[in-house]
Amino acid sequence: MEINWYPGHMTKSMRMIEDEVKLVDAIIYVLDSRAPMSCINPQFDKFIGAKPTVYLLNKADLCEKADVEAWKARLKGENKTAIAVNSTSSGSSAAVVSAVKTLCADKINKLRSKGVKATVRAMILGVPNTGKSTLCNNLCGKAKAITGNRAGVTRGKQWVRVSDSVEVLDTPGTLYPKLSDRDIAKKLAYIGSIKDEVVDSFELASEFIKDLGALYPDALFVRYGIEDTADPRKALDEIAKRRGFMFKGGEVDAERAAVAVIDDFRKGRLGKLVLEKA
Repeated sequence: MEINWYPGHMTKSMRMIEDEVKLVDAIIYVLDSRAPMSCINPQFDKFIGAKPTVYLLNKADLCEKADVEAWKARLKGENKTAIAVNSTSSGSSAAVVSAVKTLCADKINKLRSKGVKATVRAMILGVPNTGKSTLCNNLCGKAKAITGNRAGVTRGKQWVRVSDSVEVLDTPGTLYPKLSDRDIAKKLAYIGSIKDEVVDSFELASEFIKDLGALYPDALFVRYGIEDTADPRKALDEIAKRRGFMFKGGEVDAERAAVAVIDDFRKGRLGKLVLEKA
């Protein structure tokens, strides 16, 4: 299954990010906790350099705590930290602001020693649909950024003051220019970072069932009562029958079942799952 999606606006977004990153003190790098490594865009690394970085493992409520903690430990390093949040939760903003201030403490203290009020500017980065704009709205307490549960909603840059000393710049979700790694492309499609309209939903769900069988062999049985997942196409037919997804005449609507399986995963109905172990 070949997947590639890099619309023109992402080229413009990448140029904007490259220009604006020179003006910021820190990076808030939003990752989907279910596939953190696939969410790290190598193009961003060229711009970020050694800037203080907060890796924000979002949608952590959809994963087991042990998996999230393992990723936090793996991502931490010199001038880098990692925190786990659910950006839709009102309590997430304080942890993010605190992490940014901690990483930028030297600058803040230096300016304060000179009697200057310190303002830290941070850029929010991430691939589409990781929850960047929802996080931005949570940080500022108002729906200033446009949000949506689909890829490619945010298109422009938005500076937002989130406290008396921190400002953040929300940026559009931007993918790699070329998704050459098939495994990464699939995972990004599973979590909704690639526009659904450019992916064959039946093929995607078939690939997902195969991958899920290797990671969590009981997940489909728990959700749908399906024991045999060796043949994803047969599994989708069975799910369609059990869910009543049928055409007139009794033919199963496997396409509808495919959409339902991916949607169930994205919304956590298949359980607390990760696609990548730390």
